Amino acid sequence: MGRRSVSRSRVIVSGLLAAALLAGCAAEPMQPASVSSSSAVPPEYQDRPDGDIVVPAVNPKYLNERNRRRWVDYTGPEEPGTIVVDPYARLLYHVVEPGRAMRFGVAVGKAGKGFSGNAVVGRKEEYPHWTPTKNMIRNDPALYGPLAGGLKGGLDNPLGARALYLYRGGKDTYYRIHGTMDPSSIGRATSAGCIRLFNQDIMDMFDEAALGTKVKVRSRAESLMMEGPVVELHTGYVVPADATDVIAQDEAAYQAGLEQDYTQFEQEQHAAAVASAEERGASGN
Repeated sequence: MGRRSVSRSRVIVSGLLAAALLAGCAAEPMQPASVSSSSAVPPEYQDRPDGDIVVPAVNPKYLNERNRRRWVDYTGPEEPGTIVVDPYARLLYHVVEPGRAMRFGVAVGKAGKGFSGNAVVGRKEEYPHWTPTKNMIRNDPALYGPLAGGLKGGLDNPLGARALYLYRGGKDTYYRIHGTMDPSSIGRATSAGCIRLFNQDIMDMFDEAALGTKVKVRSRAESLMMEGPVVELHTGYVVPADATDVIAQDEAAYQAGLEQDYTQFEQEQHAAAVASAEERGASGN
């Protein structure tokens, strides 16, 4: 993956949802807010002009070691050019050359664990339109009912700046690799969606992944073999199971009331997300 030096300006900060997703691949419709860019933001995550749109910078507090893109040694069997998705370790690899890959942190929705095996990029969209599935509307009518007509593409769209659509045997798998309107979700499990990256990451992946690019989605067994077991912290991030010091510090902070459990945070934000959906549905946005 290329290392681009670009300038960016604002960050989307949004509430998370606890909505269930039974079919298809989509993400949560949230209300964005903006903050200023920071000199602490690495060049590849600064605000990025994109036609008439400026993609906001990523807040540096979300760029932890597992989330930020980085070159790594790669020991998997996949050939160069392949995208490898690990929904359990919440990582994505773009294998660039034998033994080397660019690694990205990803957010994983429920649909992100509903598919494994081989596929290809069969379709690519910039600022894709998003429509909730019938199952989503049926399962959470308060949240998705107002948005049944869908949302036009843009920075406040759940699919973010770009989307790669995975196909198998010439048919859409309904599995997506896409951007996000909520950068705080990267590295965490979410209630809806497939595999999402920071918008800057999916934009570069979009440019480098041609139609027909091979994609491998690991099963749980493959993830354990390649990455080893992971533990989810109270913050919602995962770390290797042998990172005992980090796990102990997280537990101590939670017991001391210094951090809120991520699941509880998602539940508390659901009401705010419903109100946002009602407002946006009424305005046609």
